[in-house]
Amino acid sequence: MLPGMTTHGTTHPAHASDGSLLRALARRWPIAVGLLAAAASVLTGPNSAADPALIVVIAASCYVAAAAFARPWTAWAWVGVATVLVVAARLLDVSPVLVNVVTGTALVVLGVVRGVARHALRRQTAGFVGYGLVALVALALPAGPGLVLAALTLMAHGVWDLWHLRRHRDQVPPALAEACIALDVPAGLAMLVLAVLV
Repeated sequence: MLPGMTTHGTTHPAHASDGSLLRALARRWPIAVGLLAAAASVLTGPNSAADPALIVVIAASCYVAAAAFARPWTAWAWVGVATVLVVAARLLDVSPVLVNVVTGTALVVLGVVRGVARHALRRQTAGFVGYGLVALVALALPAGPGLVLAALTLMAHGVWDLWHLRRHRDQVPPALAEACIALDVPAGLAMLVLAVLV
């Protein structure tokens, strides 16, 4: 009997292929989450380097959380924590970027105290410090150049995301790395275009 044929010689409807397509799309939910977050960040209009810088610092601190607690789910949980910190910082009229830099640093200290895998914490600390410092430099620059640098940094963080997605290292959930790629690269590119055009 030929593939797709029933015992009566008729072909199966295309429901099987539809089902597999839906399953494939369902597995790509992190991309949808990342693209929605990227669209929201761009549509609200990045007014300064603070917007892409904040995304960079939060993304890097989520990876530090995964290494500091040695639990993949804590990276996702830290997205929620960082969001609460942003809201609280804005209510108190404090820089959300600086608040997340301080709490990210506290995560590094917590990881050292807990004695988690040093290579993972060291790697994530290096990423946090590297991307965080460039984000802070972007904040110190005039508005136009600062936004350009922060947008480029956000796009560059997509490379860090891709490395984690491919290597599955340091307790970072692959779904989070995938979502971050879909957020960092399109949002950074869009913000870069806005910085150049406006």
